[in-house]
Amino acid sequence: MLREFKDFIKRGNVIDLAVAVIIGGAFALVIKSFTEDILGGVLAAIGGEPDMSTAYVLELGDGKIKFGSFATALINFAIIALSMFLVVKLINKMQNLRPKEEMQEVEESELDLLREIRDELRNRP
Repeated sequence: MLREFKDFIKRGNVIDLAVAVIIGGAFALVIKSFTEDILGGVLAAIGGEPDMSTAYVLELGDGKIKFGSFATALINFAIIALSMFLVVKLINKMQNLRPKEEMQEVEESELDLLREIRDELRNRP
């Protein structure tokens, strides 16, 4: 069982996942700071109070339903989703930067190799 656990940990996917979780946590702190410190300042300049977490609609005894906190969480989510979309798009673009001539050369060499194999197979008795 210990060996299986070691094999599991040594797989690249587990390490990649651990790194992604750590970077994601740090990224969430950056986004939180952006929304509270920068976006909040812009909202304060435009419309007054930037802290939407104190806004609530309904009180239930001592409890409050705070729609402002939910709105802040939605804004954070939208910013994170947009940021991740842009990062993935940039990574995909960087992976596809291979010059077209180089890709054509690879395709042509593969075609040549396949033609040679086909010709050899035809010449077999």
